[in-house]
Amino acid sequence: MTATDTEKTYAAHGRRGGSRAGSGAFKAVGLVIAAACLLPMVAVLLAALTGGFDAVGHLAETVLPRYAGTTAALVAMVGIGTFAIGVGAAWLVTMTRFPGVRLFEMLLVLPLAFPAYVLAYAYTHVLDHPGIVQATLRDFTGWGPREYWFPEIRSLPGAAVMLVLVLYPYVYLLARAAFLQQTAGAFLAARALGNTSLQAFWRVSLPMARPAIATGVLLAIMETVADFGTVSYFGVQTFATGIYTSWFSLADRTGAAQLALCLLAFSLMLSVGERVSRGRARYHQAGKQHTKMPPAELYGLRRVAAWVLCGLPILFGFVLPVIILVNMGLESEQNLLSRRYVRFLQNSLTLAGTAALITVVAAVCLGVYQRLQPGRLSSGASYVARLGYAVPGGVIAVGLMVPFAAFDNALDAWMQATFDIRTGLLVTGSIWLLVAAYMVRFLSAALGAYEGGQSTVHANMDAAARSLGQSPIGLLRRVHLPLLTPSLLTALLIVFVDVMKELPATLIMRPFNYDTLAVQAYRLASDERLEGAAVPSLVIVAVGLIPVMLICRQVGRR
Repeated sequence: MTATDTEKTYAAHGRRGGSRAGSGAFKAVGLVIAAACLLPMVAVLLAALTGGFDAVGHLAETVLPRYAGTTAALVAMVGIGTFAIGVGAAWLVTMTRFPGVRLFEMLLVLPLAFPAYVLAYAYTHVLDHPGIVQATLRDFTGWGPREYWFPEIRSLPGAAVMLVLVLYPYVYLLARAAFLQQTAGAFLAARALGNTSLQAFWRVSLPMARPAIATGVLLAIMETVADFGTVSYFGVQTFATGIYTSWFSLADRTGAAQLALCLLAFSLMLSVGERVSRGRARYHQAGKQHTKMPPAELYGLRRVAAWVLCGLPILFGFVLPVIILVNMGLESEQNLLSRRYVRFLQNSLTLAGTAALITVVAAVCLGVYQRLQPGRLSSGASYVARLGYAVPGGVIAVGLMVPFAAFDNALDAWMQATFDIRTGLLVTGSIWLLVAAYMVRFLSAALGAYEGGQSTVHANMDAAARSLGQSPIGLLRRVHLPLLTPSLLTALLIVFVDVMKELPATLIMRPFNYDTLAVQAYRLASDERLEGAAVPSLVIVAVGLIPVMLICRQVGRR
């Protein structure tokens, strides 16, 4: 059969009613999912604009400058810190050789298992005034409480350090992959022109890896903007804490919506700014031969420096926090096997499992829709679905609570006026609305994992299956899903762990008396019961280690 005959056969089967119906179903579901992802942003915009400008003026005169300045300062600190540690560690383990380098390659990923707020609880326990570090210093020197200076852990720099320690792996993983793909030609040419190794790195290797590094730094910044647990516990006033305070403490829904709009604009501005700054820049390997960069062997003080630079992030980002949390947990009176903690664990697993399954199904529908009907509409739906990762959980929570609370109140009023029946809040405060918030927040991660696997399935396999009479649903069930099982499991695991760690959306939207491990840890830490907070925190970290170990395994295989 010629290529023309194959195309005709494929087109003929594509015109069948079942194929059209299947494609139409995926299109309808994909557009509904994109609309659901867009709803929180539109709702925040409308709620902020219809709330009146008096509240905007009051915010601008009081808290808005402080929130904006603190958020910007935190973003700058975390961006610089994750860039320095992530790029430096990636360069050392990729382009140099020293004893233990293969082990460092994998261990540098481990801090990714920690939520930043758990790290904050651990270090506050040992570095705060009553902690073991300052107590030992006072006992050793004989100083009184006011006779010495010690860095304040509960501060803006302290929050930045906590976030850097858990977020630098984003930059490390992407920078390492970019360095591995580079050839030796450009670097050796720069060396031949008289540049030192450091100059060649700054002028050649780093610019070529810029897209990957910028993506990693942007991911770290997005997580920083969305963080609530760390900044709230340290008393750092950012947009995230302002939204929560306005919604709960002040009962100011309009103020919360307007702050959410500011945070949404800030997040989208960062994403768009990075794309604009990159412009149309592209980097291509010169020459046809792909020659790997020869790693440089380190000796003497350089070897010691490499050990220190690679070991410190692992020590402070994983080893010490685990030791501290285990010690705190043993000293606490919290029983992980008690009925209360079993309920917390069940709630967390139920939410995470349900949200992961629904999010992956939504990602599959969007991915199939874009593959079957490529075009501006499907690409636009996929782009809108990816915006959720740039939107903090607090913004999504406000964006969903506002319209559904209005819907519930309107329905309740109509039912009471018509049938004298009170329906109450049917959607607001339900588990399903919280799961919807998780889907919007983490759909981008699931979609990326699914599309990464889908790209390995050649289009000819689709054409062959369709020529044999398979509908789009049959194509998905019999061809794509069996081949993409590893990618789907990866997506499920990523979303599951992200939901386990998510705090702001859970705090705002959870049903009454429906607490999770993250909420319990936050509540105990807010009451200064840090030993008790260590128990649920350790469970969260243990669950987070599962995907991190899979990543370590992939890194070990290069």
